[in-house]
Amino acid sequence: MVLIDQARWWFRDERWCHLVSDTSLEELHAFVEAHGIPRRAFQGDHYDIPERYRTIMIDAGAIEVDSRELVRALRIAGLRLTPEQRRRSHR
Repeated sequence: MVLIDQARWWFRDERWCHLVSDTSLEELHAFVEAHGIPRRAFQGDHYDIPERYRTIMIDAGAIEVDSRELVRALRIAGLRLTPEQRRRSHR
């Protein structure tokens, strides 16, 4: 399943949310690719999604969850990276 949380984080005058898969990164990449989200939005274990795309992602099948549930799902799936691992994945 693809999960999306609330748009709460401000960056460049816009609120952002997170999009993850509780199954695999392959599922996540395929989902965003089908909707034109650039790969540069990938942060090692999630995509940062601007609020203006949130409804599109939900209409496409992303399940709305709160941030805690989103992180919990990543951990259970074994996909959650530590901040250090995320920094290394961007090098």
